[in-house]
Amino acid sequence: MGVNEKLLHLHNQNKVQHPLAVSRHALCDLSNVSPVVFLYLLKECYVYGTCKATAKFRILQQQAYGFLYNDPQPGAAIFVAQCLYVLPIFESYCEGFSHLIISALRRFLKVGNGMEGISKAKLLAAKLFLAVVDGSMHHEERVLVKILEVFDVNLSNIEKAMYDTDEKGYTCQMAKVLVEQYISRLVESQSYMTAVSLLEHFSIRESGESFLLKMLESKEYRAAEKWATFMGKPLLCTLVQEYVDRELQKNAFDVIRQNNLREEFPEIYHQYKESKLKKLAEKGCWDVAEARVNEDRQLLEYLVYLAMEAGYTEKVEELSERYSLEGFIEVKELDASFPKDRYLQLDELSIKEVVWVDEANGLLDATCHIEECQVVGVDCEWKPNYEKGSSSNKVMFG
Repeated sequence: MGVNEKLLHLHNQNKVQHPLAVSRHALCDLSNVSPVVFLYLLKECYVYGTCKATAKFRILQQQAYGFLYNDPQPGAAIFVAQCLYVLPIFESYCEGFSHLIISALRRFLKVGNGMEGISKAKLLAAKLFLAVVDGSMHHEERVLVKILEVFDVNLSNIEKAMYDTDEKGYTCQMAKVLVEQYISRLVESQSYMTAVSLLEHFSIRESGESFLLKMLESKEYRAAEKWATFMGKPLLCTLVQEYVDRELQKNAFDVIRQNNLREEFPEIYHQYKESKLKKLAEKGCWDVAEARVNEDRQLLEYLVYLAMEAGYTEKVEELSERYSLEGFIEVKELDASFPKDRYLQLDELSIKEVVWVDEANGLLDATCHIEECQVVGVDCEWKPNYEKGSSSNKVMFG
C-alpha cells in the first residue's frame, strides 16, 4: 500500500509551529542574580565537574574572574562582599569559595575595574570583620586577613562600621583598641602568622622584641621573620643573633641575604657560605662550588684551601691561575710531597680476612665461597651528579 500524500500534507499543515528559543545561563548575566544564587551556581559547577578537585578549583577560579565582568549589581566589589556574608551557610564550601572569589576580585581590581561603590564595599567588609571578631559570623583566619587586604580596610573604616555613621572626625582609637584585643586573642591561641598579618595591615607597632622572642620560642620562624621585616633593621639584627644563639645558621643566613645585612654580620655570612662550599667539595662538585663563590675572594681562597686539603692539586693550580691567587703552596712542591709509583700492599695491613683475587683460580675459589653464603654484601662506588638535566654517572663496583 502506498502513502496518501494528500492526507500527509494536510496532517503537516495542522501542526503548530513553535519558535525555538536559546536561553543564556544565569552566570552570563549577573544583573538580576543574587549573591546566594551566584554561589549556589558556583557550587553546582564544582560538584558536577569531572576533573580532580584542584583542577576544578583552578578552572572555577578563572571563570569566577570572568563572571565579575557580567554586570553584577550593584557593582563587583559590593557583590563579592555580599557573597562573603552569605558564604558561611555553604559550610564545607565556605573556605574554598571564599579564597576563590577573593582571588577573582583581587585580579579584577588590579586592572582598574570595579572601583564604583568601593567605599560601600569597604564598609561592608569592615562590618564583616566586626561580625567575625564578636563571633556572630565565622570565617577562617586566613580568609579574614585576605578580606581586609583585598578591600583595603583600615581603622577608619572599622570605626565607621562600629558606629554605623558617615560622620568625619574619628580618631580611630576605639577601632585600634578592638583590633589589638582581637590580635591578643590570636597570640594567646598561638595564631602568630595571622596576628602578624593584622599588625602589619593596620600598621600597629607597639609589640617589639618580646613578641619576637615569644614566636621564636614557639618555633614560628616564618611569622617571626615577617614581623621583624615589618619592624625594621634593629629587630632583624636581633632575629639574626637569636637564630645564631639557637644554632639555626641557615635561618640566620637567609635573613641576612634577604635583608641585605651582610655588612652587619660578615662572619656569620661567610661561615655559612663556607659550610655549603665544604659540603659541595666533599661531594666532588667543584664546578658547582666555584659558581657559588661568585668571585668572592675570601670564599675563593677557602675553596682553594679545600682543594689542597683534598689533595686535588690540579684544582688548586687551576683556581690559583684563574683568579690570580697568591700565597698558596706551589703545586709542584705539593705533588712532590706525595710518594709515587707505589701501591698499598695488603700484607702491610695485617688483615687476614681480606682475600685479594687477581687470577682465574682465585676467582673460582671466591665464586664457590660466595655461593655458599646466605647473605652477600656488595659495595659500589658512585659519584652523584648535581647538575640539573645532565645524565647520571656510571656505577663502579668495588
